[in-house]
Amino acid sequence: MGAPEDSKAEETTATTPVEPAEEKDEKAPQGKKRARPSIDQAKIRTRLAQVVWALFVLAALILAVGALLVALDNANESNGLVGFVMDTADAIDLGVFSRDNGVFTFSGDNAETKNALVNWGLGAVVYLVVGRLLERILRPSRV
Repeated sequence: MGAPEDSKAEETTATTPVEPAEEKDEKAPQGKKRARPSIDQAKIRTRLAQVVWALFVLAALILAVGALLVALDNANESNGLVGFVMDTADAIDLGVFSRDNGVFTFSGDNAETKNALVNWGLGAVVYLVVGRLLERILRPSRV
C-alpha cells in the first residue's frame, strides 16, 4: 500500500526542518546575520551633516576675510581674488549683515571699516551657530 509510505515520508520531511546556509562573518557575533554592504541612512545623514557644516564654515570664513580686507584698507578690489572675496561676502551677508546698511551702522571716522568688522563679524558668528545647529539636527544620534 502506497499511502502509508507517503505519510511517513511527509512526516520525516515535516519534522526535520532544513535551515538555510548562512554566510558567517568572522567579525560578527555568533547567531547574527551580517549587515548589508549597501549605504545606509546613517551614513548618508552623517555625510550630509558634514557637507552642511563645511559650507557654513566656508561662508563664515569668507565674511571674516572680507572684513579683514576692509580693515586693512589697502586691499585692491581690482585684484581678482580680493574682488571675488568682497563680492561673495556682499552676496552671502543676506542684506541683514551688510557693511553698508547692516544691523549696526556707524558714522564718522573709519565708519566703513567699523561697519564691515561688526556686521560681517556678526554674520560670520551667526553662520557658525546656524551651521552647527543644522549639523547637529542632520547627524544621526550616537546611542
